[in-house]
Amino acid sequence: MLQNLSKIAGLLVLLVAMTIALAVYRDHYAADRKVAKLEEEKEALTAVISHLTSERRVANLVVTDKHVGSDGTPVTTLLLVEIARNGTELPARSFTVRGQLVHVDAMVIKFDLEDVKADDPLRGRSIALFTKIYGDQETPASAVPIDPPGIVPEIYRDADPTLAAFELDLWKDFWRLADDPAYAAARHVRVANGQGVWGMFEPDKLYTLTLETNGGLNLTSEPLKGIYRALEHQ
Repeated sequence: MLQNLSKIAGLLVLLVAMTIALAVYRDHYAADRKVAKLEEEKEALTAVISHLTSERRVANLVVTDKHVGSDGTPVTTLLLVEIARNGTELPARSFTVRGQLVHVDAMVIKFDLEDVKADDPLRGRSIALFTKIYGDQETPASAVPIDPPGIVPEIYRDADPTLAAFELDLWKDFWRLADDPAYAAARHVRVANGQGVWGMFEPDKLYTLTLETNGGLNLTSEPLKGIYRALEHQ
């Protein structure tokens, strides 16, 4: 009998030990899963933040000529090279403006933050359509449009048909999006407005226009090099 009691006690001790070990294992496993989940959430949050704060290059500008006209007004000729959605550069186009400061105007649409955070295939980034380039000695009304009215803008020539149709439809109703909050909300548009950048554009520099994922246009410059130096002398 004592021998049986001893065996039972041994089994009980073993059972208790196994229970404790299982509890420790479960706690450890649960902790590992919690840590793994936190790591996944951190990575997802980092990706969202990175996307929200990213910028996309949308155009480059190079001064090919700058001189003072007979009336004393600075005259600047620039090449505009827009960047397609796939990152390729479109054919350069030349514009001549009068004045010390050069303005580049665009229409900008910013989508709902949730669509941007989710990196929606159509609404995951702000979009811009360049409209005019002009100098400070000219008026916006007198400026030559970057894309003549009534034709498909150059940026959409080889674009994905679904994307092009979606964005062109928005540009068609741009001012309604700007003035009708209910209509804008139905199209998942947070902001639709005109924006512009301007500066004293000089030769031997590459000017880059970027568009923030959830914001507007920015203009930066750097010393001219590479293929753009050849463009400068076209």
